Amino acid sequence: MSGAEPAPITHSENLRKAFPAVIGALVCVHASMAATRVTASLLLLHAGYPEWTVGALLSLFAVAPIGLALWAGRLADRHGMHRPLGVGVVMGALGAAAAVVSQHPVALAVAALATGGAISVAAVGIQREAGLMARVPSDLKRVFSWVSLGPAVSNAVAPVIVGLLIDHIGFRAGFVFAAVLPLMAWGFGHAVPRSPLPAVEPSGAAARQGAWGLLRGAPFRRLLLVNLALSSCWDAHSFAVPVLGHARGLSASSIGVVLGSFAVAATVVRLAISRWADHLDERRALRRAMALATLTCAVYLWLPGTAGMVAGSALLGLALGSVQPMILSMLHQVTPADRHGQALGLRMVATNAATIVMPLGFGLLAALTVPAAPLWLMGALVLLAQWPACRIRRY
Repeated sequence: MSGAEPAPITHSENLRKAFPAVIGALVCVHASMAATRVTASLLLLHAGYPEWTVGALLSLFAVAPIGLALWAGRLADRHGMHRPLGVGVVMGALGAAAAVVSQHPVALAVAALATGGAISVAAVGIQREAGLMARVPSDLKRVFSWVSLGPAVSNAVAPVIVGLLIDHIGFRAGFVFAAVLPLMAWGFGHAVPRSPLPAVEPSGAAARQGAWGLLRGAPFRRLLLVNLALSSCWDAHSFAVPVLGHARGLSASSIGVVLGSFAVAATVVRLAISRWADHLDERRALRRAMALATLTCAVYLWLPGTAGMVAGSALLGLALGSVQPMILSMLHQVTPADRHGQALGLRMVATNAATIVMPLGFGLLAALTVPAAPLWLMGALVLLAQWPACRIRRY
């Protein structure tokens, strides 16, 4: 290796040293939302509200991201990670605090809106920052496998802790836990060096089109369609487990363990991706994960007892957990470097728009049929999404 390296590598090396803090910030903000989601869902069911109200509440977690994600992408492209992270920290802490003060459904709705918006704003900045570390496509897969561990770890830890807090202290303790986590994220954020600001603004045509102009690219459109199907399958699992577990008489701790098994499996598969990123083909890995998700959704209802639900959730976690690193890696390869934040924001708008509609539909479908029907529906949609997935070209 020869001597003179360009200046950006110095920042990349500094960022690499602070990368655990980047992951820590993402874990804390996402865990705040996850803790609020699980606590609020179980509280509504405990209070005797019907399943459709749980679906409506889960939909609210996706409302704020629709209005904020594109703005957060532009903010991240112009100012780096720290400004959107700060906005997310304030939103998450105040939103969860509202549910600490009152457990009225209106307060729960406020908490859902604020913590959902918090993770959307913070995650766009963090994902863009992480992409600056990568020098080649295999680095992108490795970096985003670690970034994807943030939601996986938070989904593994938060439901278990919340379940224990609810069983031994009460629902308010779960919301206190959710309110403290964003403050920890802010502490992690201070350990991350600030990135150099972009030297140039997007070209005139790109500026006029805005983020929506990115949809002109067929690979990006197909990637969004596949991402929509798979993220909706994730939402179906998050909805079905508390409802199905409650119907089977499981305790809050048992339901938390089932949800946690999904997240543990997602964590394991993302660690594996970080180890073997050089040997993975994104498109092939994506299609195999989709096939496993379809099969697991089809048989989930007939899995026996808590152990069966844990096994099914783990299989689904392996499938869906492997998807995000691949999609984020491919997204960074099909969009201009100075518009990665906007592309990430547009992806978040699309997935959260689906998340608004899907949980309410899941609630109505479960009330009219069986609790596992949302998983059947999403398994069928993931199967159909194999068609655009096989048409995504290698880059």
